[in-house]
Amino acid sequence: MLEVRDLTIKFAGEDREFTAVDSLSFALPGGETLAMVGESGSGKSVTALSLTRLLPEPPARITSGDVLLDGESLFTKPLKALRRIRGKRIAYVFQEPASSLNPVLSIYEQVAETIRRHRPEVKRIREEVIYWLDQVGIIEPEKRIWDRPFQLSGGMQQRVMIAMALCARPSILVADEPTTALDVTVQKQVLELFGSLKRKFGMSIILITHNFGIIRGLADKVAVLFRGKLVEFGECGAVLRAPSHPYTKALIDCVPRLGAGLHRLKTIPETPEARPDDK
Repeated sequence: MLEVRDLTIKFAGEDREFTAVDSLSFALPGGETLAMVGESGSGKSVTALSLTRLLPEPPARITSGDVLLDGESLFTKPLKALRRIRGKRIAYVFQEPASSLNPVLSIYEQVAETIRRHRPEVKRIREEVIYWLDQVGIIEPEKRIWDRPFQLSGGMQQRVMIAMALCARPSILVADEPTTALDVTVQKQVLELFGSLKRKFGMSIILITHNFGIIRGLADKVAVLFRGKLVEFGECGAVLRAPSHPYTKALIDCVPRLGAGLHRLKTIPETPEARPDDK
């Protein structure tokens, strides 16, 4: 469904360019979840935004590569065509729902705007908004549609963001650190929600995270990014059981475990090319 080929993205600095994503390639089949894992600054969010050309150009500059959606290049499409793809075929959920939602508009107005733009054939807007709020687990959605974001908890705000992303019925959902601002119990609820919605609607998901602890049972494949390079790619279970790159192993070792002893973090190699047998 989605294929990224040899993607390189650079950003202009004061006196030179620096590479944020370096020759990145991967594929996302239909109906699968890909977890893109790495520390802050590894290129995860930059890659996600580049899929539909959402990066500001300048300072960003895509120097090579392409993104194919169902075999069609997205980088050669005009802006008008890309606007029809953004939200309709590839939708995003970002990590800070409070900053993504408009504080002066009701939940109804914000979800309805997405429906009107991407599904103009829908006539009964109110019923459609209530349906999607119910799908993401908002209790008594017919009573909550006129609430403003500040009247909702962080977890409820994130559910509204998910409803806004899903109401256009996209093929691919990009979730960029969707649980970062949530407490652990709400994190679990949101991740379970992603899994159930994927099974129900058959969409593909790109889950961006720095935490290997949340992807077990949700992701089919894992792509590990380090300094803009793809250093490991494989089936989720296989990578968790036997990581081949020391950076992947270091990330997995950072996941807290009950009963584990305290120890200092291991040194992470300075270059993405470092292998387990390097001294």
